[in-house]
Amino acid sequence: MKPKHTVRGLSAACLLAVPLALSGCGLFGSESAAVDPPPEEVEAQMLQISGETTLDTGVFAPISGEETVNTADSGVAAETGGAARAAGDRTTVFLEDGNGLLAPVSVSLAGGGEASLLESSLTALVSKGEYAAALPEGFKGVLPAGTEVKTVSVDKDRIAVVEFNSAFNDYDPADERKILEAVTWTLTGLNDIQGVQLWVDGKKLTEMPLLGTPLDRPLTRSFGINLPKVGSLLMNSSAVTVYFSAATPDGTQQYYVPVTRFVPAGQEPVEAALNELIAGPTPQQGLEMVMTGGTELTGVEAGQNGVVTVSLTDDMFADGSDVPEEMLESVVLTVAQNAGDAPVQIRLNGKDTVTGTNNVNYGQPVSAPDYVNELAL
Repeated sequence: MKPKHTVRGLSAACLLAVPLALSGCGLFGSESAAVDPPPEEVEAQMLQISGETTLDTGVFAPISGEETVNTADSGVAAETGGAARAAGDRTTVFLEDGNGLLAPVSVSLAGGGEASLLESSLTALVSKGEYAAALPEGFKGVLPAGTEVKTVSVDKDRIAVVEFNSAFNDYDPADERKILEAVTWTLTGLNDIQGVQLWVDGKKLTEMPLLGTPLDRPLTRSFGINLPKVGSLLMNSSAVTVYFSAATPDGTQQYYVPVTRFVPAGQEPVEAALNELIAGPTPQQGLEMVMTGGTELTGVEAGQNGVVTVSLTDDMFADGSDVPEEMLESVVLTVAQNAGDAPVQIRLNGKDTVTGTNNVNYGQPVSAPDYVNELAL
C-alpha cells in the first residue's frame, strides 16, 4: 500500500478539491466574495443534524496522549513573538482566508506533549495572538483578540471541554458561527475528539452570548463549515462537506477549503461526494475547479481489503499519465473523508496505471496525506 504522503505546493494548472460528502459547482477560475451567515432555516437544520450525527473527524493527523488534559499548567510560556512560538509539533488548525472562509492550515506549534499541543492549537485561532506572525500570509485566527485558553479536558466520550476567558465573548456577531466552526473543526481533527463543549470563566455555555446559537449539545463536524449564505432547504436531506481549492494572495500556492452543502438523503456518500467534486464549487466564494468539464464517474467499489476503487473517464488524460496531482489528490481526500480514511486506487479511462504530475501512481492504493495545506510562510 502506498504510504501516506504530504500535499505541499500545488500548481495552478488544475486546482484541487475534496469532499467529506458533496457540493456544488464552477469552472477553472476564482472569484473573491464575502461570506455572510447562512439563512436561519439552514442554520436550524444544521443544528438539528449536529445533535443527531457525528461525522468522521477526517484526514487530519491525530495526536497521542492522556484522556484528560488540563492546560492551566501545561508549561507553555506566553510570548508575543509568534515566530518564536512556531517551532514544535505539527498540527492542523482552521484559519480564515482572504475570502472570509475557514481553511485547514498545517502549522508548527509549541511542543511538550498533548496538553501543550491542544492549548496551542486553540491559541493559534486567536486574532493578533501569539502565533499571528507564524501563520501563512493571508490567513488569520477568528477568536477575539485577547482570548486565552484556560483549560482543555477530554472526557470518556471524547468530548473536548474548553474553557476560555471572558475575552472570548468580545466578538463581532457576524463571526459567531465562524468561531464555533473554527474551534470545532480544529479540535475534532486532534486525538479522535468527537465533539466540543464550551465554557467561559467557569460557566458552561448553553448558547452563544450575542446571537444565541444553541450549545446545549456538544458541537461536532456535522455542525458544518463555510455554509452558503443562500440556498434551498431540502426537507429530506443530509449535510455533507466538500473540500474545494483557492489560491494564496500571491497566487503561488493552492490550498483546500471545506464547504458544507445539503444533499438529498439516501445517496451513497462516496459516490455522491465524487459527483459533487466533479460538478465543482459555486463561483461566489472565491473557490476554484479541480476537475475538467469532461470528467465522469463510472464506478465506486469498496474491496474486502478496505481499499476503495474509483473509476473515472476523462478524454483529456486518455493515457492516464501526467494527470494533475490536484485532481487525483482531491479524489483521495474525498474518499478518505467519506469512507473512514480508506485508501484509494483510481482507474482512469479503464487504465490501472494512473500517474500524477507528482510521479505518484494513483492506480495503486494511496492514503490521504497526514497534513493538509502545508503552506509556506
